[in-house]
Amino acid sequence: MNVENDSAQQRFFVQLPEGTGELQYRGLPPRTLELVHTEVAPGLRGRGVGDALAAAAMAYARAEKLSIVATCPFVRRWLDKHPEHQNLLVAAPR
Repeated sequence: MNVENDSAQQRFFVQLPEGTGELQYRGLPPRTLELVHTEVAPGLRGRGVGDALAAAAMAYARAEKLSIVATCPFVRRWLDKHPEHQNLLVAAPR
């Protein structure tokens, strides 16, 4: 599954004939990526699109040496199942 990063729209996304899945994010200082919201079109649900989006966000954060704030409930649940990424998490800035 090809996940793309649309930095202008601040989202990772997958575009398939059945619809779009996206994980919206925003940059926070210092060098932190807040993962805000995941949305997957009904025709794509149950096909691992959300998992692919979350994994792509983690890979991007590692490659760019960014920390993660997971405010998205889907991403928080995904991280519970993938403890190998817990070291990227930081508390949300106040």
